Amino acid sequence: MEGGEKSDNLEMVVIHKINVPPPQNTSFVSEVGKAVKETLFPDDPFKQFNNQPRGRKCILGLQFVFPILEWAPKYSFELFKSDLISGITIASLAIPQGISYAKLANLPPLMGLYSSFVPPLIYAMLGSSKDMAVGPVAVASILLASMLTDEISPTQDPVLYVQVALTATLFAGIFQACLGIFRLGFIIEFLSHATIIGFMAGAATIVFLQQMKGILGLEHFTTKTDMISVLRSALQQVHKWRWESIVLGAFFLIFLLTTRYISKRRPRLFWLSAVAPLTSIVVGSLLVFSSHAEKHGVNIVGHLKKGLNPVSSSQLAFHGSYMKITLKTGAIVGIIALTEGIAVGRTFSLLKNYRIDGNKEMIAIGMMNIAGSCTSCYISSGSLSRSAVNSNAGCKTIISNIVMAAAVMLTLLFLTPLFYYTPIAVLSSIIISAMLGLIDLQSALHLWKVDKLDFLVCLGGYLGVVFANIEVGLTIAVSLSMLRLLMHIMRPDTTVLGNIPGTCVYRSIQQYPQANRIPGILVLRIDSPIYFANANYIKDRLLRWIEEEERKLVKLDQMMLRFIVLELSSVTTMDTSGLNILEELKKTLNRQNMQLVLANPTSQLLEKLHKSNFMEVLEQKSVFVTVDEAVIVCSSVMQS
Repeated sequence: MEGGEKSDNLEMVVIHKINVPPPQNTSFVSEVGKAVKETLFPDDPFKQFNNQPRGRKCILGLQFVFPILEWAPKYSFELFKSDLISGITIASLAIPQGISYAKLANLPPLMGLYSSFVPPLIYAMLGSSKDMAVGPVAVASILLASMLTDEISPTQDPVLYVQVALTATLFAGIFQACLGIFRLGFIIEFLSHATIIGFMAGAATIVFLQQMKGILGLEHFTTKTDMISVLRSALQQVHKWRWESIVLGAFFLIFLLTTRYISKRRPRLFWLSAVAPLTSIVVGSLLVFSSHAEKHGVNIVGHLKKGLNPVSSSQLAFHGSYMKITLKTGAIVGIIALTEGIAVGRTFSLLKNYRIDGNKEMIAIGMMNIAGSCTSCYISSGSLSRSAVNSNAGCKTIISNIVMAAAVMLTLLFLTPLFYYTPIAVLSSIIISAMLGLIDLQSALHLWKVDKLDFLVCLGGYLGVVFANIEVGLTIAVSLSMLRLLMHIMRPDTTVLGNIPGTCVYRSIQQYPQANRIPGILVLRIDSPIYFANANYIKDRLLRWIEEEERKLVKLDQMMLRFIVLELSSVTTMDTSGLNILEELKKTLNRQNMQLVLANPTSQLLEKLHKSNFMEVLEQKSVFVTVDEAVIVCSSVMQS
């Protein structure tokens, strides 16, 4: 048959007509409204207010803002006994960690205790997690220190450093609260699981290295956080290493790691690792006091004044010269602390089978940091180690945070002088033992096994943090994640489908080699929405599939292609570039005496096909609900 005759016959072909859904004529406002609602309010948090009397709406509104009001009326003494035990237990961990993490952030030790008092009280009013224990956290502390020390020296200008740290905490809290209020929490989803693993491991490594100053008993140490600078600073001062400090730090580090190992092997003994840090401080302080080791090279905490958090709102530094660094630090530290806190909350909510509201968590964490910045507290979030202890201790509600805060309050009022002889080496050993738990080698190996590209993201973040700084590492990890996402969008998969013998199912012939190709028909599936970024690639890839198929058919002397069936169930949407490419593809196929057939387009895609008049070009004769229907009709046409 000549080419021209074949073309004329194709024009007379009429494919079985089905009831294609009519256009919905959705307005622009409704489309935008639907997109905004799905992005910002996917859980429809306000549906509980529907059809409620005004008084009930007020009560529901208060419970919505303050979740504690929802369950507090049902709170019992039995629940309080459990919360009392868990609260005292986590206080024994929060007190030494608070002092240690404040030193890690280059802040006065008391600020660590202050940050374990006010923020838990605020979170108890606003938070929705039953298990999360809040306070200073290691990663946020080292990140705060690494970013601020580039601009301000904590030793040469300690007052200004504290003021800028408090201001950065305020901006972090505002940023976090705004994400929750405006329901923009999806932004933190850009920090992928692989990014977090690499970043946390890198941060833990540099924290570990920074603690060499305390373990070695050094007075002066580099403020840089990269591995090379830290090792160089330590090795250049070999003659200043204090063996007394090294022995003391090593002894308590072994003690802490041993108690953690026992607690993991025997979960009932979880309290051993919980009380080990406070025990280390008590025993270490007694050793220093009895031996006068502070006179022989063992650095100690020194005087800590008694009293509750002083108001610090007047200390917030809004100087123009430091506004840039405070805003930058607040945003970056805020989002990292927020990510860690929400991850901790979600982890324990899944373990105990209850739900937390991510946006409420953002508001709660943000508000506690805003309040904290005005009460001498620095950036706080949910702590994984303290939350694990809280959960294992049998906490029932968030009241355990209030109990912990009360214990810290008593410490601030009466017990702070007892920390005078606390060795810095012991605080360093507490931090190191906590950091080792953040280096998750098992998860990294799992990434390598499951997804090499995810492992590359993880490794890039880790190396960037360790050999450059935290900002560079985070930028590398996020950039690699975004690059991977863009590559997936710009180079989506297209697959040749075949029929699984004995069924009406069509699947990839690569995944199912037994799937049969249909003579004269090529079924192709597009596994992505079609946008301007990938439209031309998809068109070229489809044409290459067609050319490859034609060459195979010529070699095998089989029937040439007559129909190209596009399976569109994965094409959830398409922009105007995609529509243009579809029209160009149809024209190209017509010139090659082939006919384009669509199978299983989504409702949103059909809507756009109607509006673009592409359905009129197809004359509603080439659209089918399933691939099987399309193939049956196309086969009958070829046989007629």
